[in-house]
Amino acid sequence: MEVEKSDSGRKRKEIEEHSRAPDAKVAAMAASLGIQVRSAEMSAVIQERAFRYTAALLAAAATPTRRKPTDIAFSIKKEFDAAYGPAWHCVVGKSFGSFVTHSRGGFLYFSIGNLSFLLFKTAVRPVAVSVP
Repeated sequence: MEVEKSDSGRKRKEIEEHSRAPDAKVAAMAASLGIQVRSAEMSAVIQERAFRYTAALLAAAATPTRRKPTDIAFSIKKEFDAAYGPAWHCVVGKSFGSFVTHSRGGFLYFSIGNLSFLLFKTAVRPVAVSVP
């Protein structure tokens, strides 16, 4: 009996550690890119894509023809629409407030330097049109 309890506890611990592993990997990657995660309800794979893509955009924007936050938001939105389907939304800026409804697993709020990024997905439902 005692051995069975011990094995069960060990398996539970392994599962918990395995489920935390992606979070630790994402946190380490975010830190290496200078990203501070404020809030996230998104898979580790999608977070990694968001961080890498955003960091690449900012690196490209460091040229003399600096990109505006609106342009960066547009690029991130288009990237995520293409990769994960519609309807992604992105807000980029130094100061903004928000209150959004998002699809499950589709919310990420982070900052890099003095810019904050809000990326979220909403559900797309067809609109019923009545014909007269």
